[in-house]
Amino acid sequence: MELAGELRRLLPAGAVIEEPEQLRTYECDGLTGHRMIPALVVLPETTGQVQAVVRACQAARVPFVARGAGTGLSGGALPVADGVVIALTRMNRILEVDLEGARIVVQPGVTNLQVTETVIGDGFYYAPDPSSQQVCTIGGNVAENSGGAHCLKYGFTVNHVLGLLVVLPDGGTVRLSADTPGPDLLGVFVGSEGTLGIATEITLRLLRRPEAVRTVLAAFDSTDAAGATVSGIVSAGILASAMEIMDRLTIEAAEAAVHPGYPAAGALLLVELDGPALQVEEDLAAVEAICRGCGAWEIRTAADDHERALLWKGRKSAFAAMGRVSSDYYVQDGVVPRTKLPEVLRRIAELEAEFGLRVGNVFHAGDGNLHPLVLYDSRVDGEPERARALAEAILEACIDAGGSLTGEHGIGVDKACSMPLLFGADDLEAMQRVRRAFDPSGLCNPGKVFPTPRLCGEVPGPYRAHPLEKAGLAERL
Repeated sequence: MELAGELRRLLPAGAVIEEPEQLRTYECDGLTGHRMIPALVVLPETTGQVQAVVRACQAARVPFVARGAGTGLSGGALPVADGVVIALTRMNRILEVDLEGARIVVQPGVTNLQVTETVIGDGFYYAPDPSSQQVCTIGGNVAENSGGAHCLKYGFTVNHVLGLLVVLPDGGTVRLSADTPGPDLLGVFVGSEGTLGIATEITLRLLRRPEAVRTVLAAFDSTDAAGATVSGIVSAGILASAMEIMDRLTIEAAEAAVHPGYPAAGALLLVELDGPALQVEEDLAAVEAICRGCGAWEIRTAADDHERALLWKGRKSAFAAMGRVSSDYYVQDGVVPRTKLPEVLRRIAELEAEFGLRVGNVFHAGDGNLHPLVLYDSRVDGEPERARALAEAILEACIDAGGSLTGEHGIGVDKACSMPLLFGADDLEAMQRVRRAFDPSGLCNPGKVFPTPRLCGEVPGPYRAHPLEKAGLAERL
């Protein structure tokens, strides 16, 4: 490949990977059902080197895909055939810490948890906390607009990014800032899944550690009872920082994997409260009362940071822990209005019976972000296809309930064919116009987010009016 020689000339020794066995490391992200071996992988260390790679790809008309730690679950970092993967893991430096301004500047390969570890001794932390925060990178968080358990109170990545230095698809650079007047281009870029450029410097907002943090575990006989508790907490005007629900199957998996000491229950609810100590203690008493009123038969409040960490360990290990139950599983990600949670969970149970596959449910209950885990056996003919069909049926149930296709895992290649279920042709064309404005050549992470004939067949799926639209409310909202 002629481009390989040019990239070796532009980059430091050892920064271009060509060996087939090493390229396989980059053939997929966390969504292992889609695989593609790239032609080349490059490991730049500076913005200038990223620019040089992008310009070389443009000159050779070769597509390129930016990649962080590969923990994504929608195929957003899936390589393109005969394309180049720009792996940003060597761009892992903290560039600036400004505690007075409550901000930090990092390269994209810095891990999510590393940001907090850098400033926690000074009384600060970084709020977005995906379950993969020990290994996922800030660049990937920006691409996917990642959330986490505490996004209920503190918002997603987009609420904590103050500025970006972006290498555009033509190799030029631009600085995007929350303070810049005019269109919110920073907001457009965050969550664009690597289709509009590559962020090489990221300025993040830091928060001061709260005076008090209390974490409550409540055990229930059913997810309906746990969901009713969530609604009761919200109705009482209590702003919890996190509210998470796990069902029986997920509890069993987490207990087998990391031994957090969970009770054997139909559902567990984790509620975390933070803020001024007096307010937290007042809210804690109210939460415990609401839990009891909704049928909780065990309520446990963490006595210290160790117990709190153990309660969260089980929840944050839930995805990986499911490997104790099934060697193969499909992670779905959809959103529903919080009041529709019981209805959608019952529909998921019906789909389990219909498709003959088990589903483990773990979700951000406070904002209705479901993460159903569809279990299957890849050695059984037809089960992988049945699992995918079940996962897609769950998405349809989310949309029918007035929800959306994704909460935080992104569209990638996994849900591109489902986009017409939520968006009409005019909506999709408007999005494509934005994409073409940044990347007229179409070489920057092609084949992601939007349905294409190659991915979805010649006839895209039919557009289904959103329930708000059916009710005639769309224009007023």
